[in-house]
Amino acid sequence: MKDFKKSQKNLYMPARTPALIEVPEMVFIVIDGVGDPNTSEAYSQAVEILYGLSYAIKMSPKSGFAPEDYYDYVVPPLEGLWWLPQGELGDLTDKSLFHWRSMLRQPEFVTETMFAQAKEVLSKKKPRLDLSPAMLIKYAEGLCAQVMHIGSYDTEAETIAMLDAYIRESGFQPDFSEQRRHHEIYLSDPRKTAVEKRKTVIRHPMRKKG
Repeated sequence: MKDFKKSQKNLYMPARTPALIEVPEMVFIVIDGVGDPNTSEAYSQAVEILYGLSYAIKMSPKSGFAPEDYYDYVVPPLEGLWWLPQGELGDLTDKSLFHWRSMLRQPEFVTETMFAQAKEVLSKKKPRLDLSPAMLIKYAEGLCAQVMHIGSYDTEAETIAMLDAYIRESGFQPDFSEQRRHHEIYLSDPRKTAVEKRKTVIRHPMRKKG
């Protein structure tokens, strides 16, 4: 069974000191929204939909729509792009202002046809869910810097400052845009992991100065 966290450790298991990485194009199911992830019903539902569709795809052999190049795999961790209306992520205190794109990576064999079939499966299983916001995209981040944050999501500011300082000290500058955002990958299940032990990959896009 393929586990992207193990086969591509450079993407999912960075050190606690920042490092550069070239992030390749990958396939994701995504849902966009606004609001505090701790209290937003939209965020909670987005996560439920992402996992529901992802497990429908993983179990596609049982539903009869798996492609010839299907292989069994571990569903990757939840990810998120975050920003504020004025641009890059700034003040982390008022989370109600957050804009987010919640994401779950998919294997490369997942097509729009397969995605539509997964939607049909999930809509029959959970008809209360509105699946229309879910999209299948290809996303290539390119050159980034990333670091492992351990602890509460509310204490990320210091880690982010260290990451951005590293980018500038390395002769680069952050490169936030509508396509490139503050990126987090959640390696720990907050329901099962003590706050001080939670692991989150923090990734920022960058480019050469000038």
